[in-house]
Amino acid sequence: MYLYFPPNIPLKKHIGDFNFPRLADFGAAISGANKLQCQQVLEELDVHKRLQLTLELVKKEMEISKIQESIAKAIEEKISAEQRRYLLNEQLKAIKKELGLETDDKTALLAKFRERLEPNREKCPPHVLQVIEEELTKLQLLEASSSEFNVTRNYLDWLTVLPWGNYSDENFDVIRAQTILDEDHYGLTDVKERILEFIAVGKLRGTSQGKIICLSGPPGVGKTSIGRSIARALNRKFYRFSVGGLSDVAEIKGHRRTYIGAMPGKMVQCLKNVGTANPLVLIDEIDKLGRGHAGDPASALLELLDPEQNANFLDHYLDVPIDLSKVLFVCTANVVDNIPNPLLDRMEVEITDAALLGLIENYCREAGVRNLQKHIEKIYRKIALRLVREGSSNEPDISGKSVEPANAKAEVDDESDHHAAANKTNVDDESVGNISHESEASVQVDTVQTNDQPKDSKGATDGKEHHETEAIEAVEKVLVDTSNLADFVGKPVFHAERLYDQTPVGVVMGLAWTSMGGSTLYIETTVIEQGEGKGALHLTGQLGDVMKESAQIGHTLARAILLEKEPDNPFFANSKLHLHVPGGATPKDGPSAGCTMITSLLSLAMKKPIRKDVAMTGEVTLTGKILPIGGVKEKTIAAKRSEVKTIVFPSANRRDYDELAANVREGLDVHFVDDYSQIFSLAFEYDDNKMGN
Repeated sequence: MYLYFPPNIPLKKHIGDFNFPRLADFGAAISGANKLQCQQVLEELDVHKRLQLTLELVKKEMEISKIQESIAKAIEEKISAEQRRYLLNEQLKAIKKELGLETDDKTALLAKFRERLEPNREKCPPHVLQVIEEELTKLQLLEASSSEFNVTRNYLDWLTVLPWGNYSDENFDVIRAQTILDEDHYGLTDVKERILEFIAVGKLRGTSQGKIICLSGPPGVGKTSIGRSIARALNRKFYRFSVGGLSDVAEIKGHRRTYIGAMPGKMVQCLKNVGTANPLVLIDEIDKLGRGHAGDPASALLELLDPEQNANFLDHYLDVPIDLSKVLFVCTANVVDNIPNPLLDRMEVEITDAALLGLIENYCREAGVRNLQKHIEKIYRKIALRLVREGSSNEPDISGKSVEPANAKAEVDDESDHHAAANKTNVDDESVGNISHESEASVQVDTVQTNDQPKDSKGATDGKEHHETEAIEAVEKVLVDTSNLADFVGKPVFHAERLYDQTPVGVVMGLAWTSMGGSTLYIETTVIEQGEGKGALHLTGQLGDVMKESAQIGHTLARAILLEKEPDNPFFANSKLHLHVPGGATPKDGPSAGCTMITSLLSLAMKKPIRKDVAMTGEVTLTGKILPIGGVKEKTIAAKRSEVKTIVFPSANRRDYDELAANVREGLDVHFVDDYSQIFSLAFEYDDNKMGN
């Protein structure tokens, strides 16, 4: 609504001509009130109330006008300040240009990056220097206002700030390390001993690279804090990051630079923070790694933790290989079982034991030789710690110097030749059968000495003179045999599998195959109660569905065989039987124990033990046919390890047995059968006076 006042009529006089009702209407009309408020004024007949309503509308309009005025004033002042600053900057640039003092922002950045790189230029890898020079040239050509300029600047900032070739001097003093560990933690004897072994091996080798330690235990027992103590003992910088719940691979490997806000991974950030290329990195809660749509972090850690690969670790952001081989990784976990197996294989967990033929018998029964290698390494670590402790007073100070790996030789003594030295020990699962329980295993460590020339180890010896290192005094040879084997590797993990020289009534030795190789498997049967019509079979021993079905088939077939052999014997019809497979904590499944179960049931029914030194395996049908089984090689080795002379295999497995090495088959009497009647004849039809001969 617009009101027009003639210029010759004064405003005061015009308003004065209004009466009060019209004045109220006029005030409501010029305000910014909405339609409802104006309608309320028009409908009010009381003049006094109408004026009050109009007054409220006018007051609101005045308040809004004041606020708008203050906002406009503030904006005007801000614009004026920006204009003033811009004007002053332009004037300053003009003055500097006249005086010859003008410096461009890009020039200053380039100078800063080159100055930062200069101290490490000789240590920096050539491929990294090439990338830096290319990026510096690229930065010069870019406009400061472009988005690519900021990306390149940040990239150069990371490349030039990393400690290329800078290493802290390691301290391999075992006594000092022992003192630090005891100061920081009470107890934890086994963990401390393992750490001291690690330091002792590092002292003899001159470097501690190539190993990853995993500390496992419940929360709050000191896993993280002892990692800090290890760093202090080795004089390394310490960095910790947790991977619990981590589900994004980019947290470890970094983001591509094409993304906005891209950052390098944790390892690159670690090197920047600590300022050295050989820190101790504690990866916490490694058993709680997540897995999401962004990838599998556990797989990304494989490259990071593998000593054979991390010398060329590639971060997605930097896109240049980084040498992490000098970084010492310590991982912590609450439950080792939750760590992915390929990742666990990169670590050296505290199950590492040692010493040759006795080790194979009592410590290492897996099909391969990896665990045996770890056991042998443990013996040498124990001996290294002993040599360092006993000979520390005779050794020269090697602080800050790298020492060539000590030459150590293992000699394997056999009963027939105690002087034959083995330069290389080859262990194969097929040769396990030749190992005798009475044979003596020994590892003999020759004199350990350092070479006369220290090894150059990036940064630890840079800028230092190379001095001739005096040889460590000859240390008395250490002999590890069966009498002191447990001192180095602890108590045996495995024990003799043979429980009986002669199996009693109702007990038969079977053969089984496991992930660790072959093993013997006893089937035990006994009577719970007897009475007419009480025939039943109760099973225990963590049996799977297939094995339970085999037991039922065996029970049915045994009743048929007993009816044929002894028609007047009502044993199965009137006896409630209990069949148990020892090793109750170990789940068992498979059909290959069928013939063993039948033999055990018949032995109990006829009250007659089977022939001595017989082990059998094979699946049985309801008609008594013997079907082939798997794991012939592993089962044969297990039987020979238990000094079994006679083995029963299905005829269909003859070809598998013939393919075994001669040294595995040597000394065994193997019977191949098609029907259970052949097993019955072999097991039960013998001369009581010459049983087992």
